Amino acid sequence: MISVDTIEYQDDGMTCEAFVAYDRQKKGKRPGILIIHDWMGVSPFVRGRAEQLAAMGYIALTADIYGKGVRPKTGEEAAQLAGKYRADRATLRKRTHAGLKALKDNPLTDTLRTAAIGYCFGGTAVLELARSGAEMAGFVTFHGGLETPNPDEARNIQGKVLVLHGADDPFVPTPDVLAFQDEMRQAKADWQMVFYGGAVHAFTRQDSGIDPSGGVAYNEKADKRSWEAMKVFFGEIFA
Repeated sequence: MISVDTIEYQDDGMTCEAFVAYDRQKKGKRPGILIIHDWMGVSPFVRGRAEQLAAMGYIALTADIYGKGVRPKTGEEAAQLAGKYRADRATLRKRTHAGLKALKDNPLTDTLRTAAIGYCFGGTAVLELARSGAEMAGFVTFHGGLETPNPDEARNIQGKVLVLHGADDPFVPTPDVLAFQDEMRQAKADWQMVFYGGAVHAFTRQDSGIDPSGGVAYNEKADKRSWEAMKVFFGEIFA
């Protein structure tokens, strides 16, 4: 039986609101997954992913980067909010660490077995969390941004990294991909990058439409294949 609680937590006086999903019939602690939302904020999409992860035996918390009640209603609002945090990586990292603390503070979380996943803007946040030296087993991005103003900080990465990427994503240009790969090599990180042919940005979002010509579209094969890749990755890091 999957339960979804709504909780509040704090980051320097800002109240954040998250969903926490878990199987209430499962006994004892279990690995914890931090989910970081795309530019639309905490939404039914990330809640659904949290419920899927709970059904797999994890406890999942949807970190709130924007703060309680800050839920963009349009793409323009979302772009402004996401841009604010992309331009302030220190605050972005603090907000992700606040979400991680909330996850680890839950008595059902096995604090020695945690991972983070993120979508689009959330993928950027997950990689910044990794670069900050967060003590987690793994970091997963789905069609996330790869660039960072601090590539040298990749040497701080503690866990393994999995990047799930649309091969035709115009919003993450080839120079960003190559720079990220070089960053990981220079840091001697344990990383993987999987490309999905024909997939563009936001390939996991069914509300993205099906026309890839604009650079944003749902891709059923990439969605399913990337989720399976994540499951294999979790099987490895939580073994």
